[in-house]
Amino acid sequence: MQKWVPLRKWEFLPSISIFNQRTLMNIKIPELSLVVLIGSSGSGKSSFARKHFKSTEIISSDTCRGIVSDDENNQAATTDAFELLHYIVAKRLKRGLLTVVDATNVQPESRKPLVQLARDYHCLPVALVLDIPEKVCQDRNDKRPDRNFGRHVIAQHRQQLRKSLRNLKTEGFRHIHVLSSVEEVDAIETIIRDPLYNNRKTEKGPFDIIGDVHGCYDELVALLNKLGYSVSETEVDGKNFGYTVVPPVGRKAIFLGDLVDRGPDSPGVLKLVMSMVNAGTALCVPGNHDMKLLQKLSGKNVQLKHGLALTMEQLSHETPEFLQEVKLFLDTLVSHYVVDQGNLVVAHAGLREDMQGRGSGAVRAFCLYGETTGETDEFGLPIRYNWAADYKGKATVVYGHTPVPEPEWLNHTIDIDTGCVFGNALTALRYPEKELVSVPAAKVYYESVRPLNFKKEKAQLLSSQHLQDDILNIEEVIGKQLITTRLASQVTIREDNAIAALEVMSRFAVNPKWLIYLPPTMSPSETSGLPTYLEHPSEALAYYAKQGITKVICEEKHMGSRAIVILCKDEEAALKRFGLQNQGIGVCYTRNGRSFFTSEALETEFLLRLQEAFTKAGFWEKFSTSWVCLDCELMPWSAKAQALLQNQYAAVGAAANAALPDVLDILYQADGRGLDVKNLLNQYSARKEMAAQFTKSYQQYCWPVYSLADYKLAPFHIMATEGAVHTDKDHLWHMSTIAEICTFDPGLLKATPYKIVDLTDEQARNAAIDWWTELTENGGEGMVVKPLDFISRGTKGIVQPAIKCRGKEYLRIIYGPEYTAPENMERLRNRGLSAKRSLALREFALGIEALERFVNKEPLSRVHACVFGVMALESEPVDPRL
Repeated sequence: MQKWVPLRKWEFLPSISIFNQRTLMNIKIPELSLVVLIGSSGSGKSSFARKHFKSTEIISSDTCRGIVSDDENNQAATTDAFELLHYIVAKRLKRGLLTVVDATNVQPESRKPLVQLARDYHCLPVALVLDIPEKVCQDRNDKRPDRNFGRHVIAQHRQQLRKSLRNLKTEGFRHIHVLSSVEEVDAIETIIRDPLYNNRKTEKGPFDIIGDVHGCYDELVALLNKLGYSVSETEVDGKNFGYTVVPPVGRKAIFLGDLVDRGPDSPGVLKLVMSMVNAGTALCVPGNHDMKLLQKLSGKNVQLKHGLALTMEQLSHETPEFLQEVKLFLDTLVSHYVVDQGNLVVAHAGLREDMQGRGSGAVRAFCLYGETTGETDEFGLPIRYNWAADYKGKATVVYGHTPVPEPEWLNHTIDIDTGCVFGNALTALRYPEKELVSVPAAKVYYESVRPLNFKKEKAQLLSSQHLQDDILNIEEVIGKQLITTRLASQVTIREDNAIAALEVMSRFAVNPKWLIYLPPTMSPSETSGLPTYLEHPSEALAYYAKQGITKVICEEKHMGSRAIVILCKDEEAALKRFGLQNQGIGVCYTRNGRSFFTSEALETEFLLRLQEAFTKAGFWEKFSTSWVCLDCELMPWSAKAQALLQNQYAAVGAAANAALPDVLDILYQADGRGLDVKNLLNQYSARKEMAAQFTKSYQQYCWPVYSLADYKLAPFHIMATEGAVHTDKDHLWHMSTIAEICTFDPGLLKATPYKIVDLTDEQARNAAIDWWTELTENGGEGMVVKPLDFISRGTKGIVQPAIKCRGKEYLRIIYGPEYTAPENMERLRNRGLSAKRSLALREFALGIEALERFVNKEPLSRVHACVFGVMALESEPVDPRL
């Protein structure tokens, strides 16, 4: 149980309102609060609640009594009813929802657990008292047949209410509103929900968030200038009392507190920051040093330790008017701010997810000091919990308080106090760019009690995030999952599918730290209306035209296997970005996350060849990156599917080609003896021809693989590089960029042939169909049709990212040697594509989401939620031949 620490007045504006007029009135309550209705039976609490609050916000003791006993007046069920009421209240407050308790609540002991719930969930308790005359309550109850208790009950309620009314404030209620007549109740027109002072969600930035300054005035001015702020002094009565600061257009600064102590010019820092806050060009949250200064200026008995003595000596040269301004400024600082629609939280020492946007003494204490163990280290300083290591919140939290050699991201949080006063640097974070900007300290102004090593070579060490990512929590991937994506809202992962994916990821997949993306499955075109075709390009082109897409790209479908390549510029990049030491410069894995190469030496040679080509192409410099994720086709198909070929395709072909000639010999002999076997002879002759075609078809996809010289890699998407997911570029950009890289190693790399097709041009559509026909008749697999834009929206939302259209003979491999027999073609024409297309869109959304989370440097667990989701969806019951 957390200790209840009173908030400062600006965080909750405590109020006691007693209404005594009949004109229409408004009541103000905090937007996140626990509203406790207090009044005797018959006072009109339920009617008042229904008038001013949503039905879902009201938790009634009578309703809970009815739920647990089927009788709202069953007083014997009161204990169970209030257990249920408290449970529901707790769940709502946990989710940050305003909640109204409709019960008599006239006794302190009945209100006590409600106030405690408000404290537990850092919400503000509000008492709304209906002190209605006893006779009115009696008359109302007499008219209600369900209120058959004696008149003495209401008299007792009134007595208890009047007795405890004066103590509501000491019980912990921060807002108290008392209505003493029916007229006053009727006069309440609106209950206004006031946003808490920490609620700045409507401010979207961009922001420049500045770490602990500690009196380092010169460094602060230098940092502001580097950020693009123009700083000039303002004279008041011949003295430098303030500053005029012009920020870059649209930007605002946020100071993370600890403006004072230890540094050479705390007054200068205060003047500068106060001027910016007063001008509306900055926000500021308090630090623990700032609050200690406030206590001193307010006349409290404060020890002059940890740099406060130096600050007080510096302030002794300032005017009393300035000291009063400082006191008022510090006294109005709010514990933390929630900005950008809740996506960003700023607090001096950070803030747990369950405390964000809430108001309590515990929240304020956490923002100032963090969470401590209650113990001290060998230097006499408090030992703090590393709350950021357990942080799972969606909001980015930027904080300071604890000096670090250099900022690093950990679970969506970042500490930007880089110890300027201790001789290191003053740092700012640009948001939403997430760009770090810093200036070095001019000197060591203060020696830390705890030794700080700002000189260690961080590049040679794993980051805190990578160390944290070494531990993957199984609870995050088992059971039913709901994954929110940018492209497809929520994607549901069923529990049984998750179990299958868990086995693949834990037993067969490559090192999980490489797994930042899995590609989606690809839907085929709708069944062709042409008599001898199951798939034909006209249906694929028609699908996109119907969706309102005007331009598509048709790419040759290679006779290989889907492969994802993660390639780093060097091993240092693999360590710094992926947290992998002595694991090489990359990896090549299949679309289900398994290593593509069985030979580690062969994979190393393959990756080094790729690295050389990308280096010669100037790729790393052009994209300002040290790594790249590629979506590719790796040939030959037999390199991955050797077992499938030997155990299935080759076996089927060999058996058919061995047996059918003998059958035909017998049929020919029977025909020679005059038996009527012509139909059988024609049937088995056709079967023999189809079996021969089957063998010929799959053999075209296979060639011996003895060395790297026997491989070909055809990249078709540059999925992501540092700071960018390249889904904002069209497919023509991807094709042309990759084609240029391929020229630097044509022995290994193959550029994919393609055609851009204007769907409004019939001649262009026919040319694309003719190209497909030529490809497939020459033994090619077919082509893939994609909208020209990587992500396209049609008449009903996101359209299929790609549709494959396979040739007649390739489909013989997929559906079997005799699929072209009329009776089989008729059956296959009834194949359904809805499940496959739904699967493709969900996997596409998850794959893009995974990359975006990785590029945004989110925790690996958040990336893996999406990757794991793709793996899980692959076990859905969808025909694998589609």
